[in-house]
Amino acid sequence: MPKPKIEFKISINFLKEGEKFIAYSPVLDLSTCGDTLEQVKKRFEEAAGIFFEETVKNGTLENALLNLGWQKIQKVWQPPVFIGQGFQQVAFAM
Repeated sequence: MPKPKIEFKISINFLKEGEKFIAYSPVLDLSTCGDTLEQVKKRFEEAAGIFFEETVKNGTLENALLNLGWQKIQKVWQPPVFIGQGFQQVAFAM
């Protein structure tokens, strides 16, 4: 019998640091890196799959998602909603 499939649409930030590409999702607090954008996308998908597999296997999925700000609405998990990105001036004394 095939395993039930769960799909989510989540926000992922893609960055370039030097020659490396970074994928980070605040809704899972999960990141990975790669040499190309395609590679980092594939690695992120694999890492997210491992996250969900392991939390389901360990019985900690609900607790992990709640700690990450997810909500269960009408029996469906909803990730936190991305509302924007911006810049803010930060100053500090040295």
